[in-house]
Amino acid sequence: MLQQTTVATVIPRFERWLKVFPSITCLAKADEQSVLKQWQGLGYYARARNLLKCAVILINENSGRLPETFQELGKLPGFGPYTSAAVASIAFGVPIPLIDANVRRVMMRLLAIDAPASSSYDKEILTELRLHIPDTDPGHFNQALMELGALVCRSKEPCCNQCPVRKYCLAYKRGIQEIIPRPVLRSIKEIDAVIGIIEHKGRIFIQQRPLKGLLSAMWEFPGGKIEKNDASCRNALKREILEETGLTIKVGKSLGTVTHSYTQFRVKLSAFVCTLDLESEMKPAQKSLWVKPDQLDKYPMPSGSAKVLDKYLSLRNTSYA
Repeated sequence: MLQQTTVATVIPRFERWLKVFPSITCLAKADEQSVLKQWQGLGYYARARNLLKCAVILINENSGRLPETFQELGKLPGFGPYTSAAVASIAFGVPIPLIDANVRRVMMRLLAIDAPASSSYDKEILTELRLHIPDTDPGHFNQALMELGALVCRSKEPCCNQCPVRKYCLAYKRGIQEIIPRPVLRSIKEIDAVIGIIEHKGRIFIQQRPLKGLLSAMWEFPGGKIEKNDASCRNALKREILEETGLTIKVGKSLGTVTHSYTQFRVKLSAFVCTLDLESEMKPAQKSLWVKPDQLDKYPMPSGSAKVLDKYLSLRNTSYA
């Protein structure tokens, strides 16, 4: 959970996860949809799927125990070099260094590598780290480096006066610590989209995304991108839903907009409450369900759809109050 998410966000989510999956056996017996639901909002859903795959493998092949070496850990789903080194050193005391974003920044400054942060310099960094990692408590060494980067050697405004290793830092000696690593310029694509919560006979329409690709197997409300030739959000919604599902709708109350950012794009999502035209017929191409509003929380959704659902349920509760 901590690989792409802040500690403050992770703590309550981790505690909730342990209540649902208190052991590796419980996790191995779970279905993918329930695992994705517990992961909802943390992003990078492949991590959740890999946890489930990993649990099944460990129960079936290793009596529910993790292997203790870097090499064997690396064979498990989702265990790349960082995770393998972290588990091996912290859980099993293997003297092997690791690199995450914080460690990479610390080491680039210590070695005065004046370049954008990337894995291109990891070989050089690992060579240096292997000279210093202790045989005793190597996990503490790795965690200390990560914490040093997170709390002291920060990406912006590093606290050099509090740094316990500044006398070894070449960037500090040269006065270039503020510009290392060099910033990586990213182009974020802005996308305007619209979705509809379609009501019919006390139920809501949801559909499942394809089993492969972005946000695979997650559930969402129908809709899509607003095109240049769409006269309005409402017209775009009618067109998208007709193209996706074959359903003809009447667009009602606006739920406003929500914004959600992904790695390379940012989506502004306009949402509307809709009703179904009874004469329309659904296309069978995509898996879909009509679900009671109080059952929607059982289905894992992308963060954008989850935010829209919160708005809808709040409006619905207010209307019925």
